[in-house]
Formats: sequence, C-alpha cells, structure tokens
Amino acid sequence: MVKKYKPTSDGRRDGSVIEYSKKLTSTQSNPLKGLTKGKRSTGGRNSDGRITTHYRGGGHKRTYRLIDFKYEKLDVPATVETLEYDPNRSGFIALICYADGERRYVLAPQKLEAGAQVVTSESAKVTVGNRLPLHAIPVGTFVYNVEINPGAGARLARSAGNHAEVVAQDDKHTTLKMPSSEIRKVMKTAWASVGSVSNEEYRLVSIGKAGRARHMGLRPKTRGAAKNAVDHPHGGGEGKSPRGHRRQRTKQGRPTGKGQKTRSPKKYSNKLIVNRRKPGRIMGGKR
Repeated sequence: MVKKYKPTSDGRRDGSVIEYSKKLTSTQSNPLKGLTKGKRSTGGRNSDGRITTHYRGGGHKRTYRLIDFKYEKLDVPATVETLEYDPNRSGFIALICYADGERRYVLAPQKLEAGAQVVTSESAKVTVGNRLPLHAIPVGTFVYNVEINPGAGARLARSAGNHAEVVAQDDKHTTLKMPSSEIRKVMKTAWASVGSVSNEEYRLVSIGKAGRARHMGLRPKTRGAAKNAVDHPHGGGEGKSPRGHRRQRTKQGRPTGKGQKTRSPKKYSNKLIVNRRKPGRIMGGKR
C-alpha cells in the first residue's frame, strides 16, 4: 500500500512510500548473513574508470543479497520462511528453506505468503511460486524469472510488478508477450516461475525531494539543451535553440525517445522477435 504524507513541509508535500510492514514478514535490515556479500558502488563507471551510466553516485551503502536465479535443486520442495526487502532490486525477496535444510533467497511473486510450499519440477502444479519448463505451462499463464538459454538462469521479467504471458506453444519454442509489449520466442526447454513479481506498487511511489534521490544514489540530470555543443549533440546556441537535427540523440549521438527504433538491425535474437515493442505511453513514458 502506498502511503502519502501530510504536507507538513515542502519536502513532505509530494513524497510517498510503500508501507513495507503491511507486506513483509521481516522489515529489519538483517538478511541471513550466509547469503550476503559486500558490494561496492560503481558510480556508473566501468573497469576503466570511465562513466558509462550517467547521473549515478553516492547513496547509502548496501549489502548484496545472493539471489538464486538458477533454481538448481529440482524436485525438492521448499517452505517460504520470510518475505524481505532488498535494496538492490525493486521486487521483494523470499527466504526459502528446502526439505534438506538448505536456505536460499529467491525473487518473491505476488500473493506469496510465509509458510507456502514451492517446488522446481517438471511435474509441479501450475501455481504461484512453482517453477516449470515453458512447455509445461499452459497458454495464458503469467510467468516471471524466465530463462533465455536453458540452465543459464533467469534473465527476463524480474522487475517489480512485471510478468510475461505465455501466448503460444510450437515444436521448439514458446511465444511470450513481454512486459514491454514485445512478442518473442524462447526455447520451450527454458524454465520460468509462475506468477508476477511482487511489489507491483513500486512505480506509483513519488520520491518527493532531491535529498531522497541522492540517498538512493541518483544524481541530478542535466538537459542536453543546457550543455555546451562539445558536451552533447543538443548543446550550444544562443538562448533556447532547436536541436538542429531531426532525431533526439543521447550524449553518444544515438537516437532516443519519441518512438524511435534503437535496436541493432544485426542483433542475434532478431529472428526470435515476432512483434516489436510499441514505444511511448505503453512503455510508461510521460502522458
């Protein structure tokens, strides 16, 4: 549930938060120590020290939770012990205990509760939290944590509130409708979990003030038109100048926004795309 504060100050006026105490069994920031490790902030820099993702830096220190995206324990039932907050991702995580006593963190789906039983098996029931091969999942089912290559671990539909929908089955592939509205094929021997990722209200939260954004590791964004010509394709000129070319561009000069196609025409997976995504409002842009 999203909570809106009373406007007792300018900083409180537009901010909102998710009431985690009503959704999680553990609101304390004390994850299982054996399933954590240290994580250093990159500040958007790569191994050469060059900024590759702009407007990142600072923020609160985070402990990284080791999430199981491979689900290698087949046919071993597990019990959900706790639902927890993870600062490194938008969805909630669940601590599960397998029948042999091993504990792991997994991405939690909506409607999963503490005490529920989940299993990864080819013969598992198609119920929330269970994991099956795509060929065993009926058409119309919502799935998340979808593999692209069988056995390589989940890659698709992992963000808060997201899911892919099984829309067709054929000899070698399962056709999925992705959260982006793209329709694509995935090998039917790949695995997926049943349900939708938890914390579906995540995108309704308003940060509210700059200080909270800095606490999250987000730095101020500068408009390209406000920069010098040497720093951005939209920069330079006297006063408010038009950008001087037809398409919007990123700092690196690549097309962006306004429904322009940015996918590489030589992308290896182009042959698996049935329908391209529909950019714009469907993608969550400004209305």
